[in-house]
Amino acid sequence: MSNALLSASTLPYELPDFAAFSDDAYLPAFEAGMQEQLAEISAVTANPDPADFANTIAALERSGQALARVSAVFFNLVMSHATEAVQAIEQQIGPRLAAHQDGIFQDQTLFERVGSVPETDLDEEERRLLAEYRRRFLRAGAGLDDAGKARMRELNTRLSELGTAFSQKLLADTNASALEVDDAAELDGLSPDDIAAAAAAARDAGSGAKYLLSLILPTPQPALARLTDRRTRQRLFEASANRGFRDNEHGTLGIAAEMAALRAERAALLGYGSHAEYAVEDQTAPSLGAVREMLARLVPPAVRNAETEAGKLRAAAAGDGIKDLQPWDWAYYSEQVRREEYSVDLEALRPWFELERVLNDGVFYAANRLYGITFTERRDLAGYHPDVRVWEVRNEDGSALGLFLGDYFARDTKSGGAWMNELVSQSRLLDRRPVVVNNLNISKPADGEPVLLSFDEVVTAFHEFGHALHGLFSDVGYPLFSGTAVPRDFVEYPSQVNEMWMLWPEVAAHFARHYQTGEPLPQETLDRIRAASLWGEGFRTAEYLGATLLDLAWHSLPPAETVTDPAAFEKEALTRAGIDPALVPPRYRTGYFKHIFAGGYSAAYYSYIWSEVLDADTVQWFTENGGLTRANGEAFRSKLLSRGYAADPLESFRELRGRNADITALLARRGLA
Repeated sequence: MSNALLSASTLPYELPDFAAFSDDAYLPAFEAGMQEQLAEISAVTANPDPADFANTIAALERSGQALARVSAVFFNLVMSHATEAVQAIEQQIGPRLAAHQDGIFQDQTLFERVGSVPETDLDEEERRLLAEYRRRFLRAGAGLDDAGKARMRELNTRLSELGTAFSQKLLADTNASALEVDDAAELDGLSPDDIAAAAAAARDAGSGAKYLLSLILPTPQPALARLTDRRTRQRLFEASANRGFRDNEHGTLGIAAEMAALRAERAALLGYGSHAEYAVEDQTAPSLGAVREMLARLVPPAVRNAETEAGKLRAAAAGDGIKDLQPWDWAYYSEQVRREEYSVDLEALRPWFELERVLNDGVFYAANRLYGITFTERRDLAGYHPDVRVWEVRNEDGSALGLFLGDYFARDTKSGGAWMNELVSQSRLLDRRPVVVNNLNISKPADGEPVLLSFDEVVTAFHEFGHALHGLFSDVGYPLFSGTAVPRDFVEYPSQVNEMWMLWPEVAAHFARHYQTGEPLPQETLDRIRAASLWGEGFRTAEYLGATLLDLAWHSLPPAETVTDPAAFEKEALTRAGIDPALVPPRYRTGYFKHIFAGGYSAAYYSYIWSEVLDADTVQWFTENGGLTRANGEAFRSKLLSRGYAADPLESFRELRGRNADITALLARRGLA
């Protein structure tokens, strides 16, 4: 029986033909794809001709196309639409794929053949690709003896199983922990649209309650800034902060502790002192010590700023008779202070942030002004869920660039947070243009109601589209270097830069218009938002640093040390690092820290602020050079966004900026100077 997953799609840009796929086709497609790639690898190792770039490295890049297709489709579903059937398949296929990768990168014959490829007569991208393959073989354990390789395979298989289990238990606990409310009075402070959406969520979930407040991934929940009922705020905060910590079928702490121990053992096999050392070697940061040095520089002023903010919040809370400021009070009174001191109420801005305007007149408009690209919605093309929309993207001269998919609404089969995936990666070798997708988790309103975004959701839309541009503009020869396939501590840089356009005067004036009257958001309001930008930065920086330091604590464990009390370990690690979790809880606690236990950011969550050094410096460059201009857009696209990993990322930055990055702009942005 033919399997549509195994053949290149005939749709434009090879957009996967989702309607042709059935759940029972995935496992056979994975098995066939793995067998096909193994046969292709065998042909490489059996080649009697001397190894060269074309018959070895380029051949490896061509191998596994069917497996890459099914993996891109399936693992997008794992994050975006993880039905019970998809979760069952993930449990089975994850360990097999880990073993498959080990089989390739621990193949001694292939390792030796790659090592014998001559470096003469290669261009820059080819030399980088050859070096990258050699490095990946070594990091996968190709240099170990047979016993070491066997143990490495065992570790990778178990880590794959645990990562899947963490993700699935977290999704289940996030759904189970959604806050049930029966009395609308307990939701005082939320807008009528939000209350209607909560009622619709309760109906859709089959809840016995009248209202349901779903949870997003980070610790802070948006409703905490608006709920006037302190008991409701407490219930919502505790529902969020206790995910994974309960001793039930959804508990994730034991998984996290085992994963940290296994990663430490794997690092030791390869000669590293910790998983953090192993992970940072793969990044742009020069060393783990350099990362720790930067964080140590940031923590004291961030905590001081947070303590100063807390003083103002205590004074505001005292007006309500509250003497003991708690974490569930922070967002609520922070918004009060923002309103009183800066005359800014971020939640009152929702009517000016309607989704269609945000997309077409904001996100797409800024990209058109900078890069000349245009967007045409393709209603004839379907995504993997009815909520998914498809746009064709073209260059200024009308030439084809790729497809952009948008999946904006939350659902109980979708992971929390926001992200970008590549369904088709650009490659000149394979003659492919990119197909990328952005996922957000906006609460879907009741039927007929407008989709009004929070301020933070608009920031997220611009951020994730920065990742999309990184994928769409990719112009590299080889798949391994395509788009966002760059080090973790560089991948967030382009997306963070793209956030700047949200409040750029020309862009904000174009999209921030009242959904009923069309009136623009007053300039004085935009000015006040900018003036208030440092308010709350102490809390935001401290909560981020708390998560970062927690990540490094878990992944700096020495081999053979297993944490028996993860909750106590978490508290001690944060306190030792100078973060008071009672004052500022980390953005992610261990139980729901999906980035590091099921998302590829282990020992790399620092990358957001490491990238922000480059981002803040680049924002300064745009501002110095005239801002939203085609010349600036073309320079950023050609010198950085288009290069993927085919060039050294920091060298690309230096070519754009004319020098190394300077941390001064970041310190000023976060009020840490």
